[in-house]
Amino acid sequence: MQRSGLALAVLALLFERPMHPYLMQQHIKERGKDLVVNVGQRSQLYKTIDRLQAEKLVRVAKVERSAAGQERTLYEITDEGRKLTVTWTYDMLASPRRDFPEFTAGLAYLPVLTTDQTIGALEKRLSAVRAEAGELEKGMAEADFLPRLFVIESEYMLAHLRTDIEWIEALLAELRAGTFTWDLAQLEDWAKEAFPEAFEKEAPEG
Repeated sequence: MQRSGLALAVLALLFERPMHPYLMQQHIKERGKDLVVNVGQRSQLYKTIDRLQAEKLVRVAKVERSAAGQERTLYEITDEGRKLTVTWTYDMLASPRRDFPEFTAGLAYLPVLTTDQTIGALEKRLSAVRAEAGELEKGMAEADFLPRLFVIESEYMLAHLRTDIEWIEALLAELRAGTFTWDLAQLEDWAKEAFPEAFEKEAPEG
């Protein structure tokens, strides 16, 4: 089975005790793990549980019936599921996986924008990242009674956000000062000189 953050979250929760999907979703949100795994739609959670069950990593522990007659399925982790949980967690920590974030792609194609457009876009991003960092700082302050082990991923995320803020602020300063700029016509002239073979006309057919 292909690993994912949500699948790991399900397995890790069942490491604790048998649970039904609604309780899993509650715990993920209450513990702030929804910042690192996408559990916005319960249907996605059910699909993940179904895949884990098909791979014999989790199984039905029992089916409860409420006073209103509604059935609720409790799942438990299997021995294979426990082993895979440890393997996935180790691999996620040890082996970087290539991501393709949109921000990096946008930076790769800055020349299609003017410097003024780039400044406007980065100012919006900076505001959003500052707000996200502020919310994370607030959440961590409110959870300061928890052992560090339970908020270590938030600590890591905040460090990344602070680095992003510092880098974007520095780039904006260069753009506003005019020390980092570009012109499409000049770029094309440079490219023709640096890579003349890319601009050679194809020989006419026939």
